[in-house]
Amino acid sequence: MSFYVTTPIYYVNAEPHLGHAYTTIGADILARHMRQRGEDVFFLTGTDEHGEPVAQAAERQGVEPRALADKNSQRFKDLMPRIDASNDFFIRTSDPEHVAKVQEVMQRIHDNGHTYEGTYEGYYCPRCADFKTPTELLEGNRCPIHEIVLELETEQNWFFRLSTFQEPLEKLYAGHPDFVRPDFRRNEALAFIKGGLQDVSLSRPKLSWGVPLPWDPEQVMYVWFDALLNYYTALSYARPGEDLTERYWPCDVHVMAKDILKFHSVYWPAMLMAAELPLPKGLYVHGYLLMDDKKMSKSLGNVLDPFEVIDRFGSDALRFYCFREVSFGQDGSISPAGFESRYETELANDFGNLASRTLAMIDRYRDGVVPEGALDEALAGDEGGGAGLATLRDRVCDLLDGCEISRALEACWEAVRRLNRYVEEMRPWDLAKDDERAAELDDVLFNLAEGLRVVTLLLHAYMPAATDKLLAALGEDDRGLCEFGSRGGGVEVERIPALFPKLDAPAKG
Repeated sequence: MSFYVTTPIYYVNAEPHLGHAYTTIGADILARHMRQRGEDVFFLTGTDEHGEPVAQAAERQGVEPRALADKNSQRFKDLMPRIDASNDFFIRTSDPEHVAKVQEVMQRIHDNGHTYEGTYEGYYCPRCADFKTPTELLEGNRCPIHEIVLELETEQNWFFRLSTFQEPLEKLYAGHPDFVRPDFRRNEALAFIKGGLQDVSLSRPKLSWGVPLPWDPEQVMYVWFDALLNYYTALSYARPGEDLTERYWPCDVHVMAKDILKFHSVYWPAMLMAAELPLPKGLYVHGYLLMDDKKMSKSLGNVLDPFEVIDRFGSDALRFYCFREVSFGQDGSISPAGFESRYETELANDFGNLASRTLAMIDRYRDGVVPEGALDEALAGDEGGGAGLATLRDRVCDLLDGCEISRALEACWEAVRRLNRYVEEMRPWDLAKDDERAAELDDVLFNLAEGLRVVTLLLHAYMPAATDKLLAALGEDDRGLCEFGSRGGGVEVERIPALFPKLDAPAKG
């Protein structure tokens, strides 16, 4: 089975911030998890380099758009290994292969009769690269995202017959209730469709930084049509000499933030219908990371630098925190102090301490070899808060099939807490004092080692670096998922330094 997951492509009008890392890590967790399940995975990310926002940013800096795109695209590329993203390809919309494929698809849309020439008048946000409908505007004709006053613009350009796809889109949503998740985002998209679709501008005559229309080279393609097609075009050239389209298309899930819901849930499927191409299987739309009750945005200037966060907390801590602090799909507030709290209480104390004392007790009481033992039925079952280890793998898989990244992490953390309680309940240090209870101690140490192994494999998609160290210490060479009790005793383990060392100084904020 194949599994194709994407992030949106990121604007290069400024450098990456934590919001970009959040989306990318979310997609990466899904990709890594599916690889553990034996799926043939393709994970795509990249940069969106055309359009007015990039041209304006370049002008402010006194450089050509291409120079700005090259510089900031590299920053996004540099972010990927820093956050341990396992993307299979990094697309740039300035790639000549992408441009050629975009023109090919758009020509098909044109030949199929879904474009026409006309005059457009509307309120245009240069930062969104989007014309806003009257119902979307804030008071005073302001952009609902950037809160800047928009000017009424009139221009002669080409239109896409979006209105033609009113009924097909309604049928799509009726027949595929999971096309957009979570449900409340689906309802937002459907409400926009049912409100009546209007034809949309396809080109901009005033710009030079973009993809020319193949049938009218004097017009540059409206950036969203260029950008959306990256999900399809990348497969045609991601691997030299090989076209991966039949292998991976249609996409299983597009991961994105809610501010681009309209483009992906309405424009994108309509474009594919117009080009007579298969539709993606679904979209997952997450909320905003908030600071000071506002969306983290480079335009608003309230960003956390992910490079700085990683320098202080490490990439695993960043990956964990993002999906522990903010429920995936919802808006959520973040802060440096929040990082420190989660790091200390959950990573260092809950998980790190469980790992340290499990390995230490096996080393001390059984010379570093996991003893043979019987599975503890209470630990395997659903006693103690429904955190039964016997069903943990299936529960996590079911949740991640629905992109419920935070809920799957919570299921893993319930198991971590249950294993810590198990240590306190069974008190292996007391059992070790009584030779007649050696078999009981064997059972406890076996269950601890096996429970820790199973949980760590499930957490590998979230925290690949730390879990690699711990799995190696547990003598586990495989990274595939497994059931509780699938490995017996006799495996040598070794003690390792703390996975998450204590921090030296508190964070502010």
